[in-house]
Amino acid sequence: MQSSLCAVLNHTGSADAFSLEETPIKPLNANEILLKHTAIGVNFIDTYYREGLYDINLPCVLGDEAVGIIQQVGESVSEFSVGQRVAYPTSKGAYCSMRTISCDDIVSVPDTLDDLTVAASLMRGMTVEYLLCRLYQLKAGETVLIHAAAGGVGVIACQWAKAIGATVIGTVSSKLKADIARKNGCDYPIIYTEQNFYQEVLRITNGKKVDVVYDSVGKDTFEQSLDCLRPRGLMVSYGNASGKPDPLDVLSLSSRGSLFLTRPSLFHYTQDKEELRAGAEHYFSLLEKGVIKIDAGKPFPLTQVADAHRYLEDRNSLGTPVLIPS
Repeated sequence: MQSSLCAVLNHTGSADAFSLEETPIKPLNANEILLKHTAIGVNFIDTYYREGLYDINLPCVLGDEAVGIIQQVGESVSEFSVGQRVAYPTSKGAYCSMRTISCDDIVSVPDTLDDLTVAASLMRGMTVEYLLCRLYQLKAGETVLIHAAAGGVGVIACQWAKAIGATVIGTVSSKLKADIARKNGCDYPIIYTEQNFYQEVLRITNGKKVDVVYDSVGKDTFEQSLDCLRPRGLMVSYGNASGKPDPLDVLSLSSRGSLFLTRPSLFHYTQDKEELRAGAEHYFSLLEKGVIKIDAGKPFPLTQVADAHRYLEDRNSLGTPVLIPS
């Protein structure tokens, strides 16, 4: 029986909680493929599971996205073939060298896109696709506030929103990150360590505020983000980098201007393979056209998964780390 090198989480905790183990690969079901990974994405949601912020059954293998080459196909698989390069953005168990996975969870990767770019950005790119194009259809002339505008999702969101024709305001932690955000389409980077982002939003918009806030930071930004919204504006809370937001008095949404609030997940926007593949194709098309540009993050061997997590959690680090199986 074949085996796979896996970074196994037996208990929650720090980045050192991972254990490297050789794990047997189960036989293929009819609708599954055997995939040999070439590059594995590392995302902030992985740290939430690792820390125990989100519930997960232990032991487990973390990671939701990767790129690889198909080694075998199940007997009922007809749309994919051995040797084909594919990827997936939302199927837990990616921190390994090889795995079986349902063919309903994978997408074809264009030959023009390299493994590091796809592994570093597919989940983030598809997150931006549903946030800007399906959860809310952002339109030219609207104004958005994007927190963590120099982060993995933020740089894609800024580029995509700018391409749509929106005015983009973003928050960052340093001048260097302000330059990165501006380079990626952010019209007004706000250095939140030096400026009050709410006051800056009022100044930039002449008191009109913004149509949508995209907030992946959570606790540190949530309350003031609500105050940045125009009447009937939309608050999209999709991450908890600074911790879970404090409990909200729902009546405050009314007093602040009949605001809308949602806490979405990419999983719920890719639940069938048609949605999954349409979202991926939309994102890939913008990569191929150069509308979205990705600086692939620092590569780490799979055996150094703890270092990759520490790199991701260091807010002074730039780029998205990628795990490379040996």
